[in-house]
Amino acid sequence: MMAPGATMSMPRGFEARRHGLLARTGILNVDLLLLAAAVGLIGFSVFTLAAATHDDIPGNPLYFVIRQAIYAIVGLVLMFSVMSVDYSRFRELRVGLYAMLIGSITLVLVLGGATRGSRRWIELPFFRFQPSELGKVLLIAALAGFILDRVRRPDARRRTINLLLLGFTPATIIFLQPDLGTGVVYAVITLTILFLGGVRSSHFVAMAAATVALVALLLVAAPAAGLPVLKGYQQTRLTAFLHPSDDPSDSGYQVNQALIAVGSGQKTGRGEEKATQTRLDFVPERHTDFIFAVIGERFGFVGAAFVLSLYALLTWRALRILTLSKNLYGTLLAGGIAAMLMFQVFVNVGMSIGIMPVTGVPLPLMSYGGSSVLVTFIAIGILQSINAQAQLTSRSGASPF
Repeated sequence: MMAPGATMSMPRGFEARRHGLLARTGILNVDLLLLAAAVGLIGFSVFTLAAATHDDIPGNPLYFVIRQAIYAIVGLVLMFSVMSVDYSRFRELRVGLYAMLIGSITLVLVLGGATRGSRRWIELPFFRFQPSELGKVLLIAALAGFILDRVRRPDARRRTINLLLLGFTPATIIFLQPDLGTGVVYAVITLTILFLGGVRSSHFVAMAAATVALVALLLVAAPAAGLPVLKGYQQTRLTAFLHPSDDPSDSGYQVNQALIAVGSGQKTGRGEEKATQTRLDFVPERHTDFIFAVIGERFGFVGAAFVLSLYALLTWRALRILTLSKNLYGTLLAGGIAAMLMFQVFVNVGMSIGIMPVTGVPLPLMSYGGSSVLVTFIAIGILQSINAQAQLTSRSGASPF
């Protein structure tokens, strides 16, 4: 009897014909609703940026719009390219993908450009590359493969510890950049894949207890001993959302201005001329971290509901693909991608409405930024590949293994 996620060897000729068939028919098996949600989000992003950043670059009112549109086109090309690839190949490359992940995010600490005390980007001639964004997908693909490698090992506790180390090591490196928000995204991806991979519930209880102890150490014990782990601005960001009115001109400024913007939009928004919070630059980072506040002010409840509906559609299709996958590896990939997208949406929207701390997590396909847009489209391409192969397997009656 085969273990979960195991694969049966097939003749090379059969494999070659199957991959060729996938490449030819993948476009016919595209999940149209998933594609519509992605295109709708990036289209609304370009539209929102056109309204919100018109006066940001003197003499170049379409600076952000043109670049976001280029990222969208390149992202769609990447999505269709990835969906024509057999996603199971990523499992074979798991060691190389993990090495690429660790190498790229470590390189940022050496060569990365510093912005507001953080090193997150590598400056390229026409593009500012953020390896931690690509690392999200690399972590999903590699960790899912490592879980299947260890599924038959008798020592469950050691297996869980090894997998946690594989997931939390890059999260720690990201934290050192420092990028708290992305580090937490890595942790969520790791825990989701472990859950879908069958890690025991007792191990998750132990992880929860360890997490509480670690948070107490970082936020209470270490600062009291004169050894603060978090930088000052990180501590204020984590606590300001609880009482934003205590320091409205400093630590609570971002949250307060975003709340005013979202609340003033009411049902249908204030339009371009009356959207003073975003038009007069009261809302910081309105084209990246706080683009949802722009949506709330300019387009009101209707606009915000439209965007959230597209995210609901995106999430639904990702979870549906998770259930359709032909093997466990595809299930783990789809689950990790769904968790990544859902968590980022929850945190980013939560920042704008004051229920989450400001951590710099982008809103997928809405926030301006090449790395985030391209990587999100790559992730959607993987989902499309899983869906295409599930449809192909269903029609051919082939073994799901």
